[in-house]
Amino acid sequence: TVDDWDMTFSINTKSAFLVCKEAANRLIHGGGGRIILITTSVVTSLFPGYAAYAASKAAVETFTKIAAKELKGTSITANCVAPGPVATELFFAGKTEEMVKRIVDACPLGRIGEPKDITQVVGFLATDAGEWINGQVIRVNGGFIV
Repeated sequence: TVDDWDMTFSINTKSAFLVCKEAANRLIHGGGGRIILITTSVVTSLFPGYAAYAASKAAVETFTKIAAKELKGTSITANCVAPGPVATELFFAGKTEEMVKRIVDACPLGRIGEPKDITQVVGFLATDAGEWINGQVIRVNGGFIV
């Protein structure tokens, strides 16, 4: 419904925009830093039934790339990390064992992600070692979606 679409964009896009805006304001006054937003690999998968979710996260990826350019000269980088399927309560909610098995079987690495697979990438981006990565979307999904 239109209400579902609006709610999805409010939760996924508007909230990420507001966080990005506030982070930029604080980091500018703090001398630089990193903005790392979480999106999803579903953006590139085009799964039926995920239009609002994928579109709302695609919007986040787009404004993050623009923010990376708009923040020129501030020593702030802006990037997205886009996880694929990750073993969390939210992932397993409403899925049968058969559904999970199909997802695992579709992944070239033969498993779904663990939270540490995502946090390690976010952690790297947050360090000085990630300072040359800017305006990027890093899909962390074990090759599930390429």
